[in-house]
Amino acid sequence: ALVGAINAGAHAVYLAGNRFGARAYAQNFDQETLHEVIRYAHMRGVLVYIAVNTIIYDDEIEALLQYTDDLVEHHVDAFIVQDLGVMELLIKRYPNVDIHASTQVNAHSVQQVQWLKELGVKRVVLARETPIDVIRMIKRHVDIELEVFVHGALCVCYSGNCLMSSMLGQRSGNRGECAQPCRLPYRLYKDQQIISDQSYLLSTKDLMTIEYIEALVDLGIESFKIEGRMRKAEYVIQSVLAYRKALDAVIALKKIDLQDSI
Repeated sequence: ALVGAINAGAHAVYLAGNRFGARAYAQNFDQETLHEVIRYAHMRGVLVYIAVNTIIYDDEIEALLQYTDDLVEHHVDAFIVQDLGVMELLIKRYPNVDIHASTQVNAHSVQQVQWLKELGVKRVVLARETPIDVIRMIKRHVDIELEVFVHGALCVCYSGNCLMSSMLGQRSGNRGECAQPCRLPYRLYKDQQIISDQSYLLSTKDLMTIEYIEALVDLGIESFKIEGRMRKAEYVIQSVLAYRKALDAVIALKKIDLQDSI
């Protein structure tokens, strides 16, 4: 998936190691492979962002810093962080490495983004559900890099604020262990009467914004994010290709061929 994304035209890839990432059950990279990935990407002019986007326990800080110190020594380009305490710690510890506020921070207002900028964050990955008019307002009032999710899975709850998995199955999404209970079928009752039997009532459709790419480019968004960390390689490749073609069309002042992209 990573090699395919780069060959399909991605300028940056985001991924995680075996700990501290929001996809604990994905096929994440071990430490040695992370070193190889960074070298592979950098040889091709592609940036590597490592997700450290879970809430970190106090007794994990030492292990976390050993992990991030090693990645900094191997020239990682940025860390994507949710935990605000860890965010401040990494900003102070690595003045020459960019720290990005994860979508798990659920930043979706001018005030939140302004606060993150004052903390020292280089880029804010906005909450996935942030409307385009709010994105426009944030971009107008805060001078900071913005990253916007353009394709992939949506959560039924606000980004980073879902406790459903931890309450039902003791698997916390904020620890990278979400069991995705919103993807399961449910019965809907009203006054003890079944209204809907075994329907996917909470499962959202995937986000697809290819027809809005030109508007997002016009807003001056620095980065478009495609979610693909638990997808097949073919999905990642085709998604990146479609958005690469759409972006190239916008840059060349041509009309996006939506039929070809979809």
